[in-house]
Amino acid sequence: MSDAHSVLMPTGDRRGWLVVPAVVVLLALFVYPFLYGVAISFKPMNGGHFWANYAHFFSTATEWTTLWITLKLAAPATLINVGMAVPVAFALRRNSRSQRIVTTLLVIPITLGTVLIADGMLTFYSPVGWFSQLVHALGLYSGEIRLTHNYWGVLISLIISDFPFVFLLTLSYISGIDPTLAKAAGTLGAGPWQQFRLIYLPLLVPGLSMAAALSFVQTYAVFPSAILLGAPAGPTRVISVAAYEAAFEQYDYGMASAIAVVMGFVQLLIVGAIFSFRQAFYTGPATSGKG
Repeated sequence: MSDAHSVLMPTGDRRGWLVVPAVVVLLALFVYPFLYGVAISFKPMNGGHFWANYAHFFSTATEWTTLWITLKLAAPATLINVGMAVPVAFALRRNSRSQRIVTTLLVIPITLGTVLIADGMLTFYSPVGWFSQLVHALGLYSGEIRLTHNYWGVLISLIISDFPFVFLLTLSYISGIDPTLAKAAGTLGAGPWQQFRLIYLPLLVPGLSMAAALSFVQTYAVFPSAILLGAPAGPTRVISVAAYEAAFEQYDYGMASAIAVVMGFVQLLIVGAIFSFRQAFYTGPATSGKG
């Protein structure tokens, strides 16, 4: 009897029902809104042809340039964060008390949030803020220092808020590389730079590409920083601001959806290029197999 019951209701089938709640949530909160947004992007508010919203976006200078402005912020912020995270994580790759203290200090910005970071920057980096006063007091520069309400304010904010995330990912990848590989190279005469270039870097690139992709996704979706620390009507009018204005100022949800679709498509292209780049490097096992 038990054999017949197991044949009619296999154990694997019963366990498969456990994924149903997750699938329902995914369909309700992501798949349906995504498909609905794509659908209404082809319905111009004032009438017109099927591609009217997309044609308007790419034919209007104030709209399509927001894509370029967003890339000018997201790409440098991603490169800077990854570039700074590698040496810092490499120096802290060994578990110690000092590593835990420094790591804790570096991840503090994650707990603050974008708005609080922006508020602090408005006080610290304003033309009359502490940073400007210090530079003037040291005699390093006598002119006005303006690092807020412009491109640089938004870029600095993205670096501050996103660096801890990239650092933690990079540290986890570097810590997982088997140190005996570098030691073996050292016994063969490889110096520290050669060990890093020939051992650590090829093994680290797959992890760095993942960190860079996730960092780019976060910085590409910049919105609060562009509003609070930038000039959203000018040099920091990013594509998310354009979508917001279309939806909540012009009440043109079709146009807002079209901008969001363009935003997502370009984002996927960049992320796909990053993942394609990492295929040129070694992607085999990098750890010692412990666990």
